Amino acid sequence: MAKDLAIILNNGSVNSAVTTAMAVQRFRPVLLCVEATQQAGSRLRAAYDMQVAHFKPYREHTLPMPYLSALRPAGISTGSLNDPRAPAALGGQMIELLPMLAAAVQFAVHYEAQAIYVGWRIGPQPDDLAKATEYIQIQNELIQGPCEQKELEIITPLLELEIWQVIDTGFQVAAPFERTWSCMEDTGEPCWACRGCRAREAAFTQAGKSDPLRVIRKV
Repeated sequence: MAKDLAIILNNGSVNSAVTTAMAVQRFRPVLLCVEATQQAGSRLRAAYDMQVAHFKPYREHTLPMPYLSALRPAGISTGSLNDPRAPAALGGQMIELLPMLAAAVQFAVHYEAQAIYVGWRIGPQPDDLAKATEYIQIQNELIQGPCEQKELEIITPLLELEIWQVIDTGFQVAAPFERTWSCMEDTGEPCWACRGCRAREAAFTQAGKSDPLRVIRKV
């Protein structure tokens, strides 16, 4: 097993950038972008491409999974796993994560990687956090047991953090916030009025940090 490689699920969001920045402190990254609504030409996909340019991964792959959009339950957004927005239902997130983890495991086996990083954030809510932690533990047991990948581990470094703590952690690891997208509109510039933009702004404010994306747009 390659001790220096890690598979990282990245969709161009804030949480993806922070998770990737944390992972590269220990590993050479292999970035995976699940292409459901992150189609070529979209702003979220453009943010992913900018993160690829920033992190210069060992390899990067786009995984077409259009069926995820067709089968997604009402109210579950593609960005719900990683974006700094109000969380979707926990059950929906777990279901949405399953095919992504399965694909990540296959790539991890191919590259003989040691870890899979996922920017999943639940927050400190005791019940949801306990369920999410158990879910990841079960997935790790399946990988390390029946799949016989004894050293491979799914790592969710943001799982229990508040949104503002994600921002604070991101500054500590030099995450490229200017190469992320949180707006729910697929326009040239963030609208700064939608739920995603408002949540992002509140998170940076609570963390006591200036949003590099907003600073760049003001220059």
